[in-house]
Amino acid sequence: MSNKIWFITGVSSGIGRHLAEQAALAGNTVIGTVRKQAQVEEIDNLVSGKTFGYVLDVNDHPKVTDVINEVANKYGKIDVLVNNAGYGLFGGIEEVSMQEARDQMETNFFGALAVTQAVLPIMRAQKSGHIFQISSIAGLTGTPGLGIYNASKHALEGFSEALSHELEALNIKVTLVEPGPFRTLWAGASMKFSEQEIADYRNTRVGRTKQLMEARNGVQPGDPVKAALAIIQIAETANPPLRLALGKIAIGAIQGKIDLLTRELNEWKELSAGADFE
Repeated sequence: MSNKIWFITGVSSGIGRHLAEQAALAGNTVIGTVRKQAQVEEIDNLVSGKTFGYVLDVNDHPKVTDVINEVANKYGKIDVLVNNAGYGLFGGIEEVSMQEARDQMETNFFGALAVTQAVLPIMRAQKSGHIFQISSIAGLTGTPGLGIYNASKHALEGFSEALSHELEALNIKVTLVEPGPFRTLWAGASMKFSEQEIADYRNTRVGRTKQLMEARNGVQPGDPVKAALAIIQIAETANPPLRLALGKIAIGAIQGKIDLLTRELNEWKELSAGADFE
């Protein structure tokens, strides 16, 4: 494996942290971003001489551009970008405030967009690159209690799919990674909850989703190390997929969505087709 320069946002924990470690152990140089200066030394020591921590909040868009350019100037290139920074927001649609929704979109969508836009001039100049967007099965499905998180990942999916077509002639690849539940802090310490809680939703699917998340937290079937190794394998693939599902639950959820779309399309095809001019 050649020594590639990886730039990964959000490596303080979870899949991002394991990906930084495993990519470095595979021989690559990894730049990982964290939000606190105190975390930099920990990333520097993750794989000594191969991992390097940088302080970056993806919501600080001018700083995003500065850090991306600093890394490109220092190492001469950026081969792989992984937009991993983000968080989950739990709350029924009625429960979530506009500010909470905007904050979710700001990080999960606009943060990833800013980092992607900052790296594209570098990858265009070097005529190569691979952008990984850490999405979720939530980017293709809707889950009660996670609707705004769903919206942020649907937005990420939409612009990334368009981007893949825009870049296909420029030798820059795009892959959307869609994990199911993995044994990380996503459903635990990293999860944010809407400040408002409406009692009427406790006995609906919103409440049941919350109960399932709490019961599953810490015993999720997904192994983040295996997720990291799968992403690294795709990064070394000549013709990588646009979408990579991770875990059996993700496969089942996505297949279920495909089946639903197919069933409804066929059921209402005549009515749909009738909306055209004769």
